[in-house]
Amino acid sequence: MKISDIATLPTKYGIFKIQSFKENDKEHLAIFTEKLPEIPYIRIHSECLTGDALGSLKCDCGDQLAFALKTINEHGGIVLYLRQEGRGIGLFNKVNAYALQDKGLDTVEANHQLGFEADMRDFSIVEKILKHFGIKQIKLLTNNPKKEFAFKNIKVVERIPVKVEPNPYNENYLKTKKEKLGHKL
Repeated sequence: MKISDIATLPTKYGIFKIQSFKENDKEHLAIFTEKLPEIPYIRIHSECLTGDALGSLKCDCGDQLAFALKTINEHGGIVLYLRQEGRGIGLFNKVNAYALQDKGLDTVEANHQLGFEADMRDFSIVEKILKHFGIKQIKLLTNNPKKEFAFKNIKVVERIPVKVEPNPYNENYLKTKKEKLGHKL
């Protein structure tokens, strides 16, 4: 794993530090507060270009990222921004999944129709990054139980729900996340 230098990242949520981690062909980010508490708040956030950058209302990703940055700025911690778009299927396939959703399929059915599992993400890089920071215990900002149990050497001492308001465009998406993916919404 290659690790970049640390830079300052002033944002509308606060002033953070930023560092990049490169493993194979993937480049991930750690966005963190200058002072990390003994048990930091951690958000594992998978890239969502449409939600994070374009403000898509079809998902809750951009709102979850904003919630995490605000919370971490207030309490101290790290947002791990993982480059695994579309639950790991990539941007091209995600747009195809969106087209299938426009025809009535839910997000899981669309992935299956394209030949993918419901969730193709890999969280193994997370422990490596947290080890770099010397972190052994975390307060995890997530609704996804898969993330709660993704660790062998990191103890999740608390799961903090990521609360965002649904809208008419993502109600079915959130229902599918809860019913088919087990998210605690």
